Amino acid sequence: MIIGGWQKNSFIDYPGKISCVLFFSGCNFECPYCYNPDLARGKPSVVLEENRVYEFLVQRKGFLDGVVLSGGEPTLNKNLFPLCEMIKKMGYPIKLDTNGSRPQMIQGLLDQGLIDYIAMDIKTDPFNYAPLIQKEGDPQTILESIQIVMQSAIAYEFRTTCLKPLVNASVIASIGHRIQGAMVYALQRFIPADVLQPEFCANNDCEFNDNELMHLQSVAEPLVKKCIVR
Repeated sequence: MIIGGWQKNSFIDYPGKISCVLFFSGCNFECPYCYNPDLARGKPSVVLEENRVYEFLVQRKGFLDGVVLSGGEPTLNKNLFPLCEMIKKMGYPIKLDTNGSRPQMIQGLLDQGLIDYIAMDIKTDPFNYAPLIQKEGDPQTILESIQIVMQSAIAYEFRTTCLKPLVNASVIASIGHRIQGAMVYALQRFIPADVLQPEFCANNDCEFNDNELMHLQSVAEPLVKKCIVR
């Protein structure tokens, strides 16, 4: 397992909690707008030893309310289960950020009671992931993960980063129908930064303005319990 960085204190990554965010190295997607390109490529600038993380979490008990597992893609790590077990033994609830590509891992974590909150990214319509998000992808894995998340007994949210031309009103409507009745659907603003494929953003008018985002929100709102723009 390679932990390629951390944020020791976050007030926004775990709703309602002060959390520590652990970033895992490596991802099986190639989202052009990924803002953690080194992690996505599996080439983190820093590698943290697990023992150092455990020591920190023990020391911060009473100040931190939870731990977020992010990436990269955490579910690619075969040692994710023992890591979660150690964190849970310390008394911390765990939030998992995932791209939903490994439904069996998500189900296993749920079955063992190792996660307390799931945030699953839906990049665009699952049938449109190839070739930009994943050169060869099976949309059924994303659809299966959606069902697992929605049928779980824990808090969850779905998220879509709004980036042209991957997202438009038709795409949001399609996603909305696939997650109909979901607890929370978050539409996230694309923020230009050091991304995985800078040429993609340089060659496209990628950003949605506020009015366009509000329109996307109006498309999704009737289909889910709560739709927010971040």
